[in-house]
Amino acid sequence: MSAHAHILVVDDDKRLRDLIARYLGEQGFRVSVAVDAADARAKLKSISFDLLVLDIMMPGESGLDLTRALRQESSVPILLLTAMGEVQDRINGLETGADDYLAKPFEPKELVLRINSILKRAQPRMAPAPVAAGTVKFGVFAFEMERRRLYKGGDIVHLTEGESELLAMLARRAGQPVSRDELQTRTPAEGEDLMSEVAEASAIETGASRLIDVQMTRLRRKIEDDPRFPRYLQTVRGIGYVLRPD
Repeated sequence: MSAHAHILVVDDDKRLRDLIARYLGEQGFRVSVAVDAADARAKLKSISFDLLVLDIMMPGESGLDLTRALRQESSVPILLLTAMGEVQDRINGLETGADDYLAKPFEPKELVLRINSILKRAQPRMAPAPVAAGTVKFGVFAFEMERRRLYKGGDIVHLTEGESELLAMLARRAGQPVSRDELQTRTPAEGEDLMSEVAEASAIETGASRLIDVQMTRLRRKIEDDPRFPRYLQTVRGIGYVLRPD
């Protein structure tokens, strides 16, 4: 499990932040760091993390405030770190939507045990079984694999051919990242207008890989409440995209 989990460590204390990141890296985790809530938000826009290790006491937006905000748009597991060890402080942290709470000072081994415990509980939602046929449901949406139809409640959501094929590929392996290379070989382009949009979007990246990014942007606009913070159609840095059902 840990060999594949990507963790974001958010703490304004550079020494502690770097020590935690180094230790978790030695335990087989992939680790990124953020210096505060704003930095964390920026990274969350483009990277799909498996868990956040989040300090409560930070300047500006606190860890509690960030947790509360994230729970409006994401189910990413969160482990809170704080120097406050009182029972009420722990309750406050859990009430904001955190999965667990660890008071400082702590033993590094306990941190790893708690992380593994959270990841184990979250595993079914992180990696559902592949779907070959039938209907994939996420939020208020249902996608019929065979007919390539997306429903929001009882209403059909119009998808282009490229968007429906892109969603079908992700739904077929829901919870598992699908590479851009694989997506681009099986997802049709949609005419010169889309190619023009690609060229405008990037002066360096052009072609099929960028087409996938544009199609994903359009698909997110039809599915996500806030496309900047996707809940279902998430980016996996260095790989491609993943559909994460509820």
